[in-house]
Amino acid sequence: MYTKVTFTIDEETVRLLRATAERMNKPQSLVVREAVAEYAANSDRLSELERRRLLRAIDTMMKRPASRPQRAVTREVRQVRDTRRQGGRKRRVE
Repeated sequence: MYTKVTFTIDEETVRLLRATAERMNKPQSLVVREAVAEYAANSDRLSELERRRLLRAIDTMMKRPASRPQRAVTREVRQVRDTRRQGGRKRRVE
């Protein structure tokens, strides 16, 4: 089922749409549908600006001194792994 929509786009985008549709020998509407589907599939990826911001945050965290001794962290990780191997919770949570 298709829905007819009306929207406004600039001349350069129209030119690109027409050229792409012609080159691929596909209807323009199909090119738009495929482009939107691809855009949606990649929309959860970080933008370059977001990626850089997160990398700066990680760099800042890595420069901070450890808040706990490595021995305590290792012990906690071991306890978590042991708990997971045992199947986690044994009683139902209501």
